[in-house]
Amino acid sequence: MRCFLFVLMFITSLMSSPSVTGQTTITGTVFEDINHNGTLDEGETGIAGVTVSDQDQVVVTDAQGFYSLQGQIPYGILQICLPDGYLGKFWYPASSRIDFALYPSPPQEHYFFVHASDCHMDSLNLPRMARFRKLLDSIQPAFVIMTGDLVRDALRVTEEVASSYYQLYVQEIGKIPFPVFSGVGNHELFGIERDKSLVSSQHPWYGKNMYRHYLGPDYYAFNYGGLHFLSVDAMEYQNLWYYGGIDTLQLSWISRELKQTESNRPVVTFNHIPLVSPGFSFQEFDEDPFYGPSLLTVDGHLRHRHVVSDFDALRQAIGTHPFPLALAGHYHAAQSGTFEQSGTQFRQTSALTRPDRFTFHGFEIRSGFTVYEVDHARIVGSKFVPLNLPDPKS
Repeated sequence: MRCFLFVLMFITSLMSSPSVTGQTTITGTVFEDINHNGTLDEGETGIAGVTVSDQDQVVVTDAQGFYSLQGQIPYGILQICLPDGYLGKFWYPASSRIDFALYPSPPQEHYFFVHASDCHMDSLNLPRMARFRKLLDSIQPAFVIMTGDLVRDALRVTEEVASSYYQLYVQEIGKIPFPVFSGVGNHELFGIERDKSLVSSQHPWYGKNMYRHYLGPDYYAFNYGGLHFLSVDAMEYQNLWYYGGIDTLQLSWISRELKQTESNRPVVTFNHIPLVSPGFSFQEFDEDPFYGPSLLTVDGHLRHRHVVSDFDALRQAIGTHPFPLALAGHYHAAQSGTFEQSGTQFRQTSALTRPDRFTFHGFEIRSGFTVYEVDHARIVGSKFVPLNLPDPKS
């Protein structure tokens, strides 16, 4: 119910508060909302040391939970990094005054979280989302991560169709009684296949702007149970085609954001297109006339569209933080890869979308998601849960 209320509050804010871009000053307080009314009332105290960002600049709240941010707001969004021990709405369209109302979370020493992906939301997948919610109820995760391809298609359809898919996704995650942290995938890039969508590149929602309108920042971070979760936007596009990439503004933001995070706090990244994917090694490069080529020349370099080529830059931005886990989707098959003694696992989960199962290169692929267990800031276990099982523990 609480998640559903957050969705309603967001939709209301979109209708009533125009976003602010350009040169501006934003002030506010991050506070513990004791009575859960979303308003800073007398007797409610601020939370110190919370990172506040506009996806470029990074500031930290003072002892009273107050912050002030001045300058250019690149995407018209203000966000915070949720601190350990708290949950709540972590972003808003930018305006001159934004207070962030947080509430204490359940104990965070030992918990489970779910990594799901590729739900490709449309009317035909509504029963699959209902089944997903039923399985979540039996698991009782602390939160859910959704690594992109949230909607059936925004790449190659009209604004009306793409917007209807986004609205359906917002509606469906509003029914999940646990916090849901979403990330952008290639199917969220509105209109970029212009030969099919017939959408102008000058459309105000073109590219990632429709995602930001409905779901907020395309990259952000939050703390939970001693871990630092970093949502990476690994989607870039050139002319008509998307590819795996991380832009320089985001990389510099990651460096600044992590400077406000304890150096020994482990970082878990999550994004759509994977950093490493064993499955793509089975596939030939092609020049599909509808879905585009496997390889694309970007800035004079030939790149695989379906793997993120900027890992070295991302690793440099993460710096000396422990980096135990990198999560992704996109391939519609649960898989993992690692370098021995590297300390990092690269894990992709399967898709929530149909079909339940199929055979690929001789392997049976199942629709489903992955559950991770965390104990005192250590990832101690994981389990893949096929979506069509009646009981995830069986």
